[in-house]
Amino acid sequence: MPELPEVETTRLGLLPHAAGRKIVTIIVRDYRLRWPIPANIAATIEGQTITDIRRRGKYLLFALENGFLLSHLGMSGTLRAYQQAEVPALAKHDHVDIVLSDGTLLRYADPRRFGALLWIAGAQPQHPLLDSLGPEPLTDTGFNGDYLFDKSRKKTQSIKQFIMDGHVVVGVGNIYASESLFRAGIHPARQAGRVSRARYARLVVVVCETLRDALAAGGSSLRDYVGADGDDGYFQINAFAYGREGEPCRVCAQPIMQIRQGQRATFFCKKCQK
Repeated sequence: MPELPEVETTRLGLLPHAAGRKIVTIIVRDYRLRWPIPANIAATIEGQTITDIRRRGKYLLFALENGFLLSHLGMSGTLRAYQQAEVPALAKHDHVDIVLSDGTLLRYADPRRFGALLWIAGAQPQHPLLDSLGPEPLTDTGFNGDYLFDKSRKKTQSIKQFIMDGHVVVGVGNIYASESLFRAGIHPARQAGRVSRARYARLVVVVCETLRDALAAGGSSLRDYVGADGDDGYFQINAFAYGREGEPCRVCAQPIMQIRQGQRATFFCKKCQK
């Protein structure tokens, strides 16, 4: 699914097309997303101006005059901007179009319908989906080695599942968890509660490095992901571990291994990661 770098790349791609534009109309072809789109969404947002687009974890927040339009891309969703002359023919899973005052069209597609498009009224984006999220790894100073060490005490779950928990830290999904643990030299199956404070300090550094590298590459394009402009992400091409089962480790030349954790594929090097 789109992770922090992909969602941030989408935000940055949409921002110049949407900020300062008024929503003329919203066309909803299928309200049945993971959380149903509100039936009165058109009456609520039409006529309002988009003042900003923010991100919280894997959620996009379109700041309007009277509240926020919250969007989540689910497992394989996309949110793209098109100029009027470039709008493609409708595809099967194009569920929502938002037409802006300069003719720009924002199109939300979601083949699995695991995403969301919800309304939050008020001056602050307060919502149950956001309230319990952990810190932002790239901007919150509270995301540090001491924080992870303290949160992990007595945790018997694997370190990989621990750092993928959005209540612990947001945006570190399957791809970037595998990559960060490789860079930190930590075996993905090691119990979170048995990782030392020093190793957590190193892990925080490489999580941030990995996410920044992914942002610079436009994210990772697996399955259906493309950015707001339709471009693929290229981070996965230079991955150390993810998706490289059987290939030689870029550090020690031993074959990269794969295991299943929480129904997700995990890639690692048994020599480099302890």
